[in-house]
Amino acid sequence: MTGLDNTNFPAHIFRAYDIRGNLNDFSPTVVAAIATALSRLYLSHHVKQVVLGYDARLTSPSYAVICATILAQQGIEVVELGCCSTPMMYFCAAQTAGNGIMITASHNPKTDNGVKWLCQGMPPSPEQIQAVARDAKQVPSFNTDLARPQITDHVQTHFSQHYLNYLQQDIQIKRPLHIVVDGLHGSAGQYAIEILTRLGCKMTALRCEANGNFPEHAPDPSQDMHLNTLQQQVLSTQADLGFALDGDGDRVVMVDETGQIIRADRLLCLFAQMCLQQQPEHEIVFDVKCSSQVREWVEQHHGIATMIRTGSTFLRQYIAQSKKAIFGGEYAGHYVFNDGRGRGYDDGLYAALRVIEFVSEQSQSFSAFMQQIPQRYSTQDCYISTHHYPSRALLSLIEQNCQHLQASLSKIDGIRLDFKDGFGIIRASNTGEYLTVRFDADTPARLAQIRQDFAQIFTLQYPEIATEIRQAH
Repeated sequence: MTGLDNTNFPAHIFRAYDIRGNLNDFSPTVVAAIATALSRLYLSHHVKQVVLGYDARLTSPSYAVICATILAQQGIEVVELGCCSTPMMYFCAAQTAGNGIMITASHNPKTDNGVKWLCQGMPPSPEQIQAVARDAKQVPSFNTDLARPQITDHVQTHFSQHYLNYLQQDIQIKRPLHIVVDGLHGSAGQYAIEILTRLGCKMTALRCEANGNFPEHAPDPSQDMHLNTLQQQVLSTQADLGFALDGDGDRVVMVDETGQIIRADRLLCLFAQMCLQQQPEHEIVFDVKCSSQVREWVEQHHGIATMIRTGSTFLRQYIAQSKKAIFGGEYAGHYVFNDGRGRGYDDGLYAALRVIEFVSEQSQSFSAFMQQIPQRYSTQDCYISTHHYPSRALLSLIEQNCQHLQASLSKIDGIRLDFKDGFGIIRASNTGEYLTVRFDADTPARLAQIRQDFAQIFTLQYPEIATEIRQAH
């Protein structure tokens, strides 16, 4: 097979936070080139050992073989974890020198795959990802014999037991609860079943067996329609709560006993409150897509609220470098505990267990407790086309024409306008010609007005963009 060149190198799969793309682009040739570039990266940091895991996708086992073979050829010892969750890879990497690779496309459809990695305990920055892309592009050739497509999933039980032992030692359940867990056919459901059993919870398992065909839909719990089965099962079994994990287990969405989805903003508030009760006057970190409710809640509970740009990589890097950050979360469902218990990386299962532990300590139901954290009225994270207009010009238009809206402006990541009763944000995509928008407010009427305010700015010059903003829900 020939090497890559300027005409067939898929530069677009090298994204801000990881490498991910359709299998037509994320091919064995590309995987070999990336593995070669990563080998050189590790060698430049004098790394001698790397842990390697992969998710439930059908191509992931053979892609892991490619990576393992190339790393070994470069003199790097590979500790093969088999089919596992990304947090389990993080956990195992932390037991050594903090170096690991995960073959995964996270919550993407089954037609995609990708890679995440750690080098000396830290995920890559966007600049480091682009450096790997430049290096991979220069890889001249690849031996197709390395890709053995018929390799099947293999779970390395002894590694998973160390991870589960850590979870069991950390979480203390005060009273038995009935939990519904939805693994969405990803690679993390296997751990949820065992740890909940160990903790003495009654459990109903949905789609916890790994299945790279993802027969119903992509393993993405952020889409409400993907949670219907979980919600129905919570209600029909009269469970205390439920949760769903994404394809590689680093994100989670919670559902209370009434079947209501607990939005990320409110869950982040709960986690902040839990951590600040034990360690007041510490820092809580959240991304720009979170509502102003988060900042207000953190400050009400004697914490320091810090808003940063979107991206779990940036979240983890900030927390690792901060001396006072004890927790951080993202609207996308990544939650990082750094309070002396959590290990400083995003683990959807661990976050769910912290909720279960908390609910087990309460005399009231999950929904009853959450009533103290007000429900928000908001759109989901919506994607709209740039219609081939330059993103920079579109964002600049908002900045230049927002003075009359009586809102505070933030340019941490895109353009965010904070009103006294809500906010709106518009950001440029890192991977394509589209924008992401999100709006949030105290009331439905105010939500509609904030969305209209943004749309109105575009109406004269870019009417098609204004129309799409008005349709964002």
